[in-house]
Amino acid sequence: MMWDNGSWSGAAWILMGLGMLVFWTLVVAGVLWAVRSASGSAAGRDSVSLHKPTPPARSSALDILGERYARGELSDEEYRHRRDLLGPR
Repeated sequence: MMWDNGSWSGAAWILMGLGMLVFWTLVVAGVLWAVRSASGSAAGRDSVSLHKPTPPARSSALDILGERYARGELSDEEYRHRRDLLGPR
């Protein structure tokens, strides 16, 4: 049984096209979601931290000065002078 003598108006074609676009978008999104969900649980995603690692604690100026002295980058006199400039230990 055909309504309107079997002719479709332009609006009907546009609605049908939009409906198909929405349908296929939902199908593709559903498939992608299912694949990501399956691969995430199989790979043990829970054990992987998704947060950025925290940077190491910054050393104090006296610590850095002591490390440079220990590596031999500073002479005794230069080490004592800079240590005195930085203030009390």
